Amino acid sequence: MKKTIAAALGLFTALGSAQAFAADAVTIQLKWVTQAQFAGYYVAKAKGFYDEAGLDVTIKPGGPDIAPEQVIAGGGADVIVDWMPAALASREKGVGLVNIAQPFKKSGMELTCLKETGIAKPADFKGKTLGVWFFGNEYPFMSWMSTLGIPTTGGADGVTVLKQGFNVDPLIQKQAACISTMTYNEYWQVIDAGIPADQLVVFKYEDQGVATLEDGLYAMEDKLKDPTFVTKMAKFVKASMKGWEYARANPDEAAQIVLDNDETGAQTEKHQKRMMGEINKLTEGSDGTLDPADYDRTVKTLLAAGGDAPVITKAPEGAWTHAVTDAAKGL
Repeated sequence: MKKTIAAALGLFTALGSAQAFAADAVTIQLKWVTQAQFAGYYVAKAKGFYDEAGLDVTIKPGGPDIAPEQVIAGGGADVIVDWMPAALASREKGVGLVNIAQPFKKSGMELTCLKETGIAKPADFKGKTLGVWFFGNEYPFMSWMSTLGIPTTGGADGVTVLKQGFNVDPLIQKQAACISTMTYNEYWQVIDAGIPADQLVVFKYEDQGVATLEDGLYAMEDKLKDPTFVTKMAKFVKASMKGWEYARANPDEAAQIVLDNDETGAQTEKHQKRMMGEINKLTEGSDGTLDPADYDRTVKTLLAAGGDAPVITKAPEGAWTHAVTDAAKGL
């Protein structure tokens, strides 16, 4: 009898090991540090959605010195979270990035200005210093200025671009009239620093008609030629979108899951709960499928930039696919 039980336990252990071994490994590189901006992925992992899909997912946080495009090109990730301008710029330079899903339907990017500087409309930017993020985040801004016909080389009729760190110091210290902010992050840092909303003027890229797609999922083109990889990505996207859906329905729990995964301890409960509420506004209405009209708008905005250092010089080909999201719907 003991031998029978031992044999059964051995078989159970072997089956468990086989199932664990059978799980497909997926590594995702995030665009920034652990925060509610990426809650869908952390929720999917914490709630077992990836496990249910037969996936063993590793989530790699980003940071100021981490370029997702370089990570995936070097084989350090299977899929990355990236903004489309940066992804298309990299593609034109030879990195075969392809958008396989678009969890974010709307853009959270904005320019936040001090009302005391006299800025009330975009034309008032002339002669002012504006804080702009770089490392690929400058592309939407440059496109917007080009659309407005405002040079970014300074002078009375142009704007002086201040290379902004990933903080709000230039506005607090009045080094810039406006700074780059996200609806879910830096804007609230300005508020928390003691500047009330009625002393600010905010220009959302969405409202200006120059919003470009943010936080899409990208994989390498050569890997997408493998049907097995496409299926694995389909499982990943479906489970991830389930995570985003859960985050919208349970924002406070989702924020706590993010905090539980923040190894730096830098995030606060107040900020993450607030961020989760704003992020949910951006993912609402998306099932992960890229809307070609949103893609076309992004490309049109980028091509309109022109200038000495254009984001892209021609309309990309093969930069997105519905193969993964179509396969996800069939799972």
